[in-house]
Amino acid sequence: MKAIYILWLRQLKRYIRNRSRIIGSLGQPLLFLIALGFGMGPLYQKAVHGNYIDFLAPGVIAMGILFTSIFSGVEIIWDRQFGFLKETLVAPVPRIYIMIGRTLGGATVALIQGVVVFILSMLVGFRPEHIELIPVAFLFMFLIAMLFTSIGTAIGSMLDDMQGFQLIMNFLVMPLFFLSGALFPLNGIPFFLKLIATFDPLSYGIDGLRAAIGTGAHFGMSIDIAVLSILTVLMLSLGAFLFSKIQL
Repeated sequence: MKAIYILWLRQLKRYIRNRSRIIGSLGQPLLFLIALGFGMGPLYQKAVHGNYIDFLAPGVIAMGILFTSIFSGVEIIWDRQFGFLKETLVAPVPRIYIMIGRTLGGATVALIQGVVVFILSMLVGFRPEHIELIPVAFLFMFLIAMLFTSIGTAIGSMLDDMQGFQLIMNFLVMPLFFLSGALFPLNGIPFFLKLIATFDPLSYGIDGLRAAIGTGAHFGMSIDIAVLSILTVLMLSLGAFLFSKIQL
């Protein structure tokens, strides 16, 4: 357990030291909130009769968590290239502890990122519908962070270098975000888009956030928690398996 704590703390220190990464990672969520929130707001108001920023904010919060989580997992590739991973793996500690420690550290970093974006969204004009459910929203943020950090760890364990990084961005991360219903309501969309969103794990995280602090759920909060919890356990298991097979 001590190894898990040390690796968790190491991930946090790495994040805190990299101030440029902290500032840079806030640029995209802020751009979405301002450009889309105010640009598409009048159209959304006419079509749905609601505040688009209130609808958009949970999706943007999830976006900040998604990108940070995936990148935290993929950092395994950097550590492998520069020898840091070898120093960790030679320690007399089961690899499952190393993987759990890294995943918890990456998920904590992503959760912090999500809380910061949540605060920024409130400064832009977002107002939570249910203040008492904010702790539930933090639970959804943590589940999103754990799930996608595990996915990032699984991907990083399979790749030897960063050449496949753009492939991950273009064919995994961006579709996960744009097809999750983060930017548009899932009610009334074409069947094939709704089907894709149903199989998109991020959809349930965003839906849960909307149920807790936004404009209401599409799938239902209990379904969101169940799906995220099951997928997190499955991806943690897969990530642990692939991490244990890393050859240095």
